[in-house]
Amino acid sequence: MNPASAKRLTFDEWQALPETKQRCEVVDGILLMPPNPTLEYQILRLDIAMQLSPFVRERELGVAIMAPCDVLISKEPLRVRQPDIFYLSAARAGVRRESDLAGIQLIQSPLDLVVEILSPSNTRRDITEKLADYRSIGVLECWLVNFPARTIEVLHLTPESATTIATYTMGQTLQSQILPGFALPIANIFGPLLK
Repeated sequence: MNPASAKRLTFDEWQALPETKQRCEVVDGILLMPPNPTLEYQILRLDIAMQLSPFVRERELGVAIMAPCDVLISKEPLRVRQPDIFYLSAARAGVRRESDLAGIQLIQSPLDLVVEILSPSNTRRDITEKLADYRSIGVLECWLVNFPARTIEVLHLTPESATTIATYTMGQTLQSQILPGFALPIANIFGPLLK
């Protein structure tokens, strides 16, 4: 479908759509439904979430969520993203545990961290647009996971820019500025897919 001729959804129209388990995003009112990700992609997402979630849960720092979960960027034009993984902190979002999110279908709280696992179909423009959206809602940090390169790039986000802090490779351990004490050995994430 040509995006120029596609029907643009309003916030109310989008909210009235039936629930779906398929990942989708809305960019300037256009509903985007990419094909399901590869199994490698899904394994990476699960493995990262399984490292991040217990860390924040045990310390009651907040909640880590895996896609699909809608994050509102703007109502007009309608923009909704579904980061692969995101972290809401108790300090900024007031979310200390999963039960604090009961009944919520749309995240409108500030996210501290987003994790995007790059797929072969991602273009630099796609990533630049997502980073701009995340910057606009106050996301503090983004991890770009690149399986073919075996790297995780950590970016510090501000409303004005996205700055690379470090790019971690096999044999290194990811450190997060927003999660002191969290350590993610890169080999633990990519290694199981390389054996």
